[in-house]
Amino acid sequence: MFRSMSAAAVALATATFAQGAGAADLTSDQAAFRGLYKELVEINTTLSSGSCTAAAQAMATRLKAAGYADADIRILAPAERRKDGNLIAVLPGTDRKAKPILLLAHIDVVEAKREDWERDPFTLVEENGYFYGRGASDDKAMAAALTDAMIRYKTEGFKPRRGLKLALTCGEETPDEFNGVAWLLANHPDALDAEFALNEGAGGRVDAAGKPVFLGIQAGEKVYQDFQLEATNPGGHSSRPVKDNAIYHLAGAISRLAAYDFPVAINEATRGHFEAMAGIEGGQSAADLKAAAAGDAEAIARVAQDPSRNSMMRTTCVATMVDAGHAPNALPQRARANVNCRILPGESIESVKARLEEVFADPAVKVTTVGEPSPVTPPPPLSAKIVGPAKAVAAELWPGLPLVPAMATGATDGRFTNAAGVATYGLSGMLGDTDGNGAHGLNERIRVKSLYDGREFLYRVVKLYANQR
Repeated sequence: MFRSMSAAAVALATATFAQGAGAADLTSDQAAFRGLYKELVEINTTLSSGSCTAAAQAMATRLKAAGYADADIRILAPAERRKDGNLIAVLPGTDRKAKPILLLAHIDVVEAKREDWERDPFTLVEENGYFYGRGASDDKAMAAALTDAMIRYKTEGFKPRRGLKLALTCGEETPDEFNGVAWLLANHPDALDAEFALNEGAGGRVDAAGKPVFLGIQAGEKVYQDFQLEATNPGGHSSRPVKDNAIYHLAGAISRLAAYDFPVAINEATRGHFEAMAGIEGGQSAADLKAAAAGDAEAIARVAQDPSRNSMMRTTCVATMVDAGHAPNALPQRARANVNCRILPGESIESVKARLEEVFADPAVKVTTVGEPSPVTPPPPLSAKIVGPAKAVAAELWPGLPLVPAMATGATDGRFTNAAGVATYGLSGMLGDTDGNGAHGLNERIRVKSLYDGREFLYRVVKLYANQR
């Protein structure tokens, strides 16, 4: 399995994995990884004041130090956006006819204000078993682990049958401003061409004590789409009110949306998720999940009381912003609202817009799409070639831990790569807490053990994928 490692080396790595590793007892390669991770987290890559290019250059320097040639590394960015660089690094395969595997992670992060955080968001802090920092989990943990894996493969002389292509991209968090994956696909499609891709999106879970509960694998994701609702009116003096009021029209439409549920459509990934979680949870919850997976309406109604699981079963649309009126003593001339929809894979944006218009049932409320529509594709299949290696490595590192498929109810860059014909799966091996570890919020964090465990998982599983026939 690990041809370039001796049995003793594998045993040592597994023992270190099982024990967890603090800063004082890291192996030399773990210490090197920690340094890489620290450097990446501490480079500000926010849209407002950071630079993805700086982070890409730092990772490129480490790859070159490991032996990668200049020809194997590119940093690509639009001429007018020099700070939005995307790193592409290649480890060629021995079978030139086999397409490579794409190892995808974004290096941009959500904005973070120092005055709001307990710690400096751009200084990596290790405290009480966690690493803290903006991007500590989303998505610099995976970016660092994949870069580290590429370094390890090069230094140990690993020759994969199928080539490996690392893509550290910019703009995942701010796609309306710039998205590196979309730009690369349009301008450098060869950079991301692959048989399939591994990406963020699943992770897994630990309980409150840090005990692993399940390892996740994501197949497909819902599509993000905003719609603007607008009602207009000539207005007038507020002392002469009429029923034909822009705010009333808008409020009525929103009220009807609040009472509406889109139809249930349980896909392969969600069905597999429910069935796997039934085996973990037990009791009435397990019975409901199994019945819901089989289409039982009463069980679906009970499962839907959990907002996350409800979102996995159907398209959801929710009002998120309202702007109405122009003066406190005038009838409103305009009332607007934003409705954010998360659309099931394979369901078109046009059909959702049409359904919203039916639900609003008011021609005075105009519905328009906002922004550039995201591509809509069906979820990629969870074949044995994808699931098998993940299960095999999970069995080595977490004996008995179930592998649970899932469909992401949020959005990642996988929506672009899937649409480009590169089947994209969320698989990191980094098990998170139930509260989301502060991703996009204050005091973002990841368990120290989860980071090192995920690093080892990705290193091993990518090797298996790379040598598959």
